Amino acid sequence: MHARESDPPDIIAGLVVIGSGPAGKAAAEAYREAGGTGRVVIVTADDDPPYDRPPLSKAFLRGESDVDALAMESPSFYTDRRIELLLGEPVSALDPSRAVVTTGSGRTIGFGRCIIATGCRPADLPVTGADHPDVMRLRSQRQGRALRDAAQVARTAVVVGSGFIGCEAAASLAIRGVDVTMVTAEERPQLERLGHHVAGRLTEWLADSGVRLMTAAKVAEIRDGTTLLTDDGSRVSGDLLLSAAGVVPLSEIGERAALRMDQDRIQVDEHMATNCPGIFAAGDVVLAHNAAAGRALRVEHWGEALRMGEVAGHCAAGQSDSWAGVPGFWSEIGDRTLKYAAWGDGFDRDDFVQHEDGGFTVWYSTAGIVVGVLTHQADDDYDRGSQLILTGGQVPLPSLSQTT
Repeated sequence: MHARESDPPDIIAGLVVIGSGPAGKAAAEAYREAGGTGRVVIVTADDDPPYDRPPLSKAFLRGESDVDALAMESPSFYTDRRIELLLGEPVSALDPSRAVVTTGSGRTIGFGRCIIATGCRPADLPVTGADHPDVMRLRSQRQGRALRDAAQVARTAVVVGSGFIGCEAAASLAIRGVDVTMVTAEERPQLERLGHHVAGRLTEWLADSGVRLMTAAKVAEIRDGTTLLTDDGSRVSGDLLLSAAGVVPLSEIGERAALRMDQDRIQVDEHMATNCPGIFAAGDVVLAHNAAAGRALRVEHWGEALRMGEVAGHCAAGQSDSWAGVPGFWSEIGDRTLKYAAWGDGFDRDDFVQHEDGGFTVWYSTAGIVVGVLTHQADDDYDRGSQLILTGGQVPLPSLSQTT
């Protein structure tokens, strides 16, 4: 039975957070830290309390950690801070005029402030058969458990997509002893995003892990959830098939509430505020203005979701804060780690510097100004690069004489 508009809300909250990913959890915590009063409720479609997603494609998938290690916090963390979790409760509507959120079960939550942190969902390949229930995806803890269970008995696997989730998962599956084939439309993994130097290294690392690459291959059809056909007629099958074809923002709640949208994301300023007073949004679901970059950026990094959530929580409680850092993330491909920081909107040159200890640095620049840095076993360059990006510095001159 659905509530009428004249009915009082079932719950009255000082803050309601829609979504329990890193942005949502950080937002609720920051709201309390900033002195936010009143009831705090995190409402989420997820059945599990807030958990870390990065291990799902790495240590967890390899069987080196278990479900208990995924939890962001112990249950006492939430009780001590008076943060309530409503799990398995997808939000169906947000009414800014009434300051009410409605869940799929018909429950209504009135709020003083609202933070939307719904994140993204895995994108579907635009081909016949991509929606088959046996096609696996990797975003939630539930999907991570299903993939690991399948990997325990699989002898072969197909991974579609060469983004970082695809690369990490493919290497982890291969390390488990599964015979893995990666199928990607790119000529080499991450070529378009990170340039040919890094694409070459990723190709080597995947091969070292035992991953077989099928590049420049466009998927034309998926059959029975385990077999794919490419546009040139090639056919590859596995005991499991993982689709790692990117993500789609879960922004419908904002669009239906008439919040300002851009690039299918909720548009927010550097304080994570939407165009509607009292409503904020943070994380992968937003297109946010970065105060240091001086423009809106779209990012899908775990660390940035945490930071955006923190900004949103502080500002919702009335404390001044803004998003002004350089976006960055770490990725593990087998036993190798990449660290990357960049504004993320392109470069016109990538200078590769090989270090004597086997590490390397790639400086990304536009018109000689550093706009990104990627490192392997070169933490000093990573820290220096982040500062150069922030200040608009030039590529360090020694690197130019060592580039390959």
